[in-house]
Amino acid sequence: MHRSRVFALLIDTPGPEAAAAAAFWSAALGVPAEPVPSEEQFTTLHEGIPGLVTAVQAVDDPNPRFHIDIETDDVAAETARLLALGATPVSRWLECRTLRAPGGHLLCVLPVHSPADVFNAQSRSWS
Repeated sequence: MHRSRVFALLIDTPGPEAAAAAAFWSAALGVPAEPVPSEEQFTTLHEGIPGLVTAVQAVDDPNPRFHIDIETDDVAAETARLLALGATPVSRWLECRTLRAPGGHLLCVLPVHSPADVFNAQSRSWS
């Protein structure tokens, strides 16, 4: 058995446009845009969507889009579950797996990033 939950909504933006996108979404949502020092491709929009990490992510793809991150206590098991539901693998980065859902939307599966009490209270269990 493993557990997972939606952790984040990412606004994927072509790299050269990321700063302008972060400024726009910061103003549109009424929240500060804060670069993540250790992960330069991310600018967080703190509490942009209450309960979810919300961030602009600079990407190499010229097509802007949104994607979700699913955090889990077992990346391999959650990835296998989603593949069995029809997702297809796209790539790997560190411990994260990027998948494409039916319909073409991207999603990432990553290890738990939330505080333990949040993850324990909000995650779903899968067998």
